[in-house]
Formats: sequence, C-alpha cells, structure tokens
Amino acid sequence: MNPAARRRPPLFLALALALLGAATLTGCSGAADPAATPAELKPFYTQQLKWKHCGDLECARLTVPRDYSHPENGKTFVLPVAKAATADRGRRIGSLVYNPGGPGAGGVDDITSDGGASFGAKVRARFDIVSFDPRGVGGSKPAVKCAEEAKEGEDSAAEPLYPRTTDDRARTLAAARATAAACAKDSGGILRQVGTEDAARDMDVLRAALGDSKLTYLGWSYGTSLGTSYAELFPRRVRALALDGAVDPSLGWQERAVSQAVGFRRAVDDYAEYCADVAGDSCPGRTPDEISELIDGLYEQAASEPLPADGDEYGVDARTLLDVVTAAMYTPEDEWEGLSEALSDADRGDGTKLAALASADEPTTTDTHHRRTRGADTDNSDAAIVAVSCLDTPHPRSARPYWNALAPADKAAGVYGTTSVTDELTCEDWPTDTQHPHKTHKVHAPGVPPVLVIGTTGDPATPYEEAESLADQFPGGMLLTYEGLGHTAYGRSNACVTKAVDAYLTDLKPVRPDATC
Repeated sequence: MNPAARRRPPLFLALALALLGAATLTGCSGAADPAATPAELKPFYTQQLKWKHCGDLECARLTVPRDYSHPENGKTFVLPVAKAATADRGRRIGSLVYNPGGPGAGGVDDITSDGGASFGAKVRARFDIVSFDPRGVGGSKPAVKCAEEAKEGEDSAAEPLYPRTTDDRARTLAAARATAAACAKDSGGILRQVGTEDAARDMDVLRAALGDSKLTYLGWSYGTSLGTSYAELFPRRVRALALDGAVDPSLGWQERAVSQAVGFRRAVDDYAEYCADVAGDSCPGRTPDEISELIDGLYEQAASEPLPADGDEYGVDARTLLDVVTAAMYTPEDEWEGLSEALSDADRGDGTKLAALASADEPTTTDTHHRRTRGADTDNSDAAIVAVSCLDTPHPRSARPYWNALAPADKAAGVYGTTSVTDELTCEDWPTDTQHPHKTHKVHAPGVPPVLVIGTTGDPATPYEEAESLADQFPGGMLLTYEGLGHTAYGRSNACVTKAVDAYLTDLKPVRPDATC
C-alpha cells in the first residue's frame, strides 16, 4: 500500500460454460505439463478463450477458481483479457503477458489506452501483447469494493501527516479501521482470495488458455511482485521474465514503507535540484534549499488551515498537497513544470492550481507500485491496493507497532515516511488468509531461466536498491540499470533500455554484468 496510496463444476465445469460469456472450459491444453495439472483444475486449464473485437483490440474472459485449494466448490472469478495481436503471424513467437502495476491497476484499461504502444516495435512484431484484470481488480467479476459511508457525527477533521497526540492517533486509527470495515462489508466474501500468489496461479491458467507452453512476461512496478510469485510457483514454465521497477519480497511492512518513503523524499530533492539548476525562473525558489523549504512550509501551512482554492470550498489540505507532490514524482517530464507553477501560486496564497492537479489525478492510481495509469469506469484501484497489500504482507494486529515506527520513519523521510506508516494502519484490522499465511522471504525459484530486472536510479516508488536486491535473489538474475528519474524505465522512450529489453524478450539475449543505460 504505502505512501501515495489514498485511503479514502460439478459447478466448475457445468456452470462456468454459462458464466457471463466467459471462456469455454473445453478444448486443447496449453499447459506446459498437462499430466502435472490436478484433475480438478484441468477444466480451467483446458478452456478456450472466445475472442471478440473490442475497438482495435480483441477481448475475452478467463474463468479461474476463487480457491485453488477447493476448485470444485464452483466459486470463480471471471477476468477480462485483452490483446493487441501482431500482424506478422509468420514471425510470431507467442503471447507476451504484462501487468502495469498496482496492486489495483486493470491491465485491460491499460492496453486499451495505448494498444501496447509502451512496448518496442520489435516486441510488437513478434508477440501478441496481452493483459488482464487480476482477480478482484477492475472488470473482474466479482471485484473488491470499499464504499466507505460517512458516519453521522464522525470527526471530519483531516488526518495529520504525523499523528503525535492521543487525539490525532485516535482519529487516524478510526479512519483506518473504517476503511477496513467498509471493505469487509462490501467485499468480505473475497478479501482472503485476492492475493498475489493466487493472481500468479491465474496467470498460469491464462498462459495455458493462450496456448503457450511457457510464459513470456513483463511486469512494471507491482507487476514485478506478480512475476516473482509466478517464477516461484512455476519456475520451469517461464520463458522470459522482465521486471521493471522492482519490489523486494524480503522486506517487511515497515522496511517497505520506509524504503519507498525515502525514494519519494529523494525524488523531491531531485526535483528541487533540477528546478533550480535547469528550469530557472519558473521555479518556486532560486536554490534547492529554498524550494525544499517552501514545500515543507506549505505542508505546515496546509496542516494548520487548507490553502484556499477558487471553486473549491474545502481548499487544499496537507494530505492533498502531499498526494500532488508525490504524484508528480512518477513522470518528471510530464509533471514537474505544472507542479512548479502550482507551488509558486500556493506560496502566494493561491491553491487553485494545486487543487486542479489533485482533481486531475483523481482517476489516476499513484500508489505504491504502479505506473501512472489512467483509470476508467471499472477503476477500483483505491480499494484493490488496500486489499491486495494487506493480504500479501504480514502486519501487526495492534496499533502500537505503527506508532513506534513513526519516529524512525520521520527521521528517514519526514512526512513521506510518517504517512507511509499511517497508510499501513488499515492492515491492522484486516481479515487475513490464515490457511495460507504470507511471509516475507527471499526469492526461491530453482530452475527458473535468467530473469531481467530493470532498476531506475531515481525511481521514487520502487527504489533502485530493491532492484539490486531482487536481481541478486534470482538464480542467474540480471540487472539493467537506467540512470534517470521517474518511476520505471521501459516504455519511456529511452532507446538503450528499449533495445536491451526487446532483445531479451524476443531473442532471450542476456544483458552484460553492470549494464547501464
């Protein structure tokens, strides 16, 4: 979950044939080893996807069991799938499945928005580019919902960025527990079934339904967690895994929160240096120190009283300001100029442009591990990021460890650290999967072919150190370093990164040690 996350048959064979136009559960299997597939899962693994045109893409639905331990119970998820098919069928290698991040980003919305254009021309010529909405996410049936209802008489004061007093902490904890209660009320039946491990199992069913004997995959951000989990479950069914913007599975909840918070703090420092050195007159200060002090001063001011904004009766509070600043760190080339203008106006007492940036970001997920991806009507990313994150990572079951973590987080990353910790509070009261408890761990994927990890030195959301660590944890893992700013590297028009990743995905060409773009 972390910093910029907003709290705010039997049946399985007979009924799945009729499920919402879902994939037909008959046909030839694409499983790498059909004999190794449990009998109760074979109807899922042997389904054929019914492709239909949806604009410039082809779309289908995939049926997967809700509970892989008991697939015979008839309960399923039906997941939207979309592909941009290659026109060069003669040179086609197979399907390239990708996940844009999150947790909570819908792959179908993502591929619909750009038709796979984030991938290099070489990859698009050799693969059908395929994405899907993970279980509980986007157009998944069912999907996670957390429609928190306002409670009469509830204290509506904004939560502080650093809850120090007893009252502040009580208010912060109450808000976190209200979110957890709303999720339990609206989605209680599936909250234990939307974790990354089960989503990775779904991806193996998808691989089989696509007719591929092995998986070719690219994951951005949280998508690296999904790819890592797949590699651990099915190491010998991997053809190629490219993981961009890595999430280190060995970090506990507090380590991960602080790691990302430090990434955002450093990114804001990078912004201040770039602004003062390059952007000049458009900056809200003449030196990096002036710019940093201005931002810190605005946090204090907005925490005391929201910054006034035309057309917005509430103004810009400290948390909204924090969301705007952190969101801008994902794509500096697109966001920093507008952020500078908004901060300059705010320093003069006008928060209108900040409010406009906040409003523009509302349908955009800017969470822990996610490429910034514009949402659609099916967007439930705020709910899904909480649900998946709380299920994936063990969390303390009382508030005290979170309060104890505040001072170290503040020392390491200021408000970016303290809000990272308080964002984790929702997981304190979360229904966890006691049957399959999740633990932090080092990667264990014996037999997996060489995995390519891409790390950006100035990545705010998935710091470069996590890419280094993940590459070291994979047997034969390779690290491609991109010396740059912003979140993730592939798909951002860097020819060096594109060439290296495309050569790996298409020709399985390894990158040399210490490869840097």
